[in-house]
Amino acid sequence: MAQQQATSKIFLWIVAVGFFMQTLDSTIVNTALPAMARSLGESPLSMQAVVISYSLTMAMLIPASGWVADRFGTRQVFMAAIILFVIGSVACAMSRTLTELVIARIVQGAGGAMLLPVGRLAVLRTVSRAEFLPAMSFVAVPGLIGPLIGPTLGGWLVQVASWHWIFLINVPVGIIGCVLTYFHLPDSRSTSLARFDMVGYLMLSLGMVALSFSLDGLAGLGMEHATVLLLLVFSMALIIAYGLHAQRRPDPLFPLYLFKIHTYSVGLLGNLFARIGSGAMPFLIPLLLQVNLGYSPIQAGLMMLPVAAAGMMAKRITTPLIQREGYRRVLVGNTLILGVLIASFALVSPEQPLWIRLIQLALFGAVNSLQFTAMNTITLRDLDSDGAGSGNSLFSMVQMLAMSLGVTIAGALLTTFIGLLDHDDPTKTLPAFHATFFCIGLITCASAWIFWQLAPDIRGGKTHDDPADVS
Repeated sequence: MAQQQATSKIFLWIVAVGFFMQTLDSTIVNTALPAMARSLGESPLSMQAVVISYSLTMAMLIPASGWVADRFGTRQVFMAAIILFVIGSVACAMSRTLTELVIARIVQGAGGAMLLPVGRLAVLRTVSRAEFLPAMSFVAVPGLIGPLIGPTLGGWLVQVASWHWIFLINVPVGIIGCVLTYFHLPDSRSTSLARFDMVGYLMLSLGMVALSFSLDGLAGLGMEHATVLLLLVFSMALIIAYGLHAQRRPDPLFPLYLFKIHTYSVGLLGNLFARIGSGAMPFLIPLLLQVNLGYSPIQAGLMMLPVAAAGMMAKRITTPLIQREGYRRVLVGNTLILGVLIASFALVSPEQPLWIRLIQLALFGAVNSLQFTAMNTITLRDLDSDGAGSGNSLFSMVQMLAMSLGVTIAGALLTTFIGLLDHDDPTKTLPAFHATFFCIGLITCASAWIFWQLAPDIRGGKTHDDPADVS
């Protein structure tokens, strides 16, 4: 019995460390982008592809992760994911151009996309129902710590060593993880494997990529207007085509009946648009601090700690607040406050006292955390057991897509405003940052209308932790 408990604990540690690696690399690069740009001979304001390529790849591959694990077994797939993640990390560290770095991040994202869903599936199939909630809580903690320490750790590594080490630190962790996975991770797979909806998967994946490229086309990629318009129409056509495809297929990738669940459809759309602002901020703030305000990488990383700390503290009040006020009132009001707080960064200046900046960051962290927790809960609360798997997979995909779109839109707006203001010197782009924060704030405020569609009497529900709460 003691040996079985020890093996179970090691198994949970394996899944937790995999979760930690994946969430850490979602945020650790943000404070290192200016240093990467100098090393690669690029402008620090044109490095958004490093972040977008990782999160967009994860969004594309998450829907296939469950089927792949059922087909090849959780142990093999989880070990392959770690190996792919480590290979991508080494390739990132060895990159000599921005193109090489983006390709390496795609490889890294392909491994990261499998770590959390396959690890969660392994826990679900191995742990008893009585032990499932404590087990998942244990696994979730490292995932919350990753974004908490990511920006500060990234800034510290850049300052004491070089940006290459933010990727190389994954190598020893990955090697140990592979060895432990081989000996301790149960190898479970489905006995009745359904046929994978490859056509639907390709429609959604290509649609997401085309949409991201169209949004970044004019500013980041330098595409012609006609090419951008073509990509945008192509992405919309693919998404609509998937809807028609899913109506005809008996076992679609994501069944359309999920959207008949009102709280799920509202929560999913709300997550997609409200997370654009939240996804843009971890990219914009470290850039602003280093490029325009003269912060060092470690100082910029430390400035993100109030965001994380306030976000963790805000979790205590979220459930009582929702039970008292209801989801609609909380989400509509909080979304508007979040949008105003994002827009308030348009007032940042070199003359601003440090204590005001710290309060501003802490308030953003608290409101952002409350927003994520409320959105997660309303989205998943009414899913039944039949729709839990595909519904949660679609929700995870939308979360990663929104993070990618947030950075894409922020980068496109920043590049556009820099061009309008005709500033070649990155250190004189503070007005462009101000305009970008203001526009991102407006987008966030506008998404409050989606949450207004909720019934006013919906209350309660279990809180769902999200590692992005503290990013």
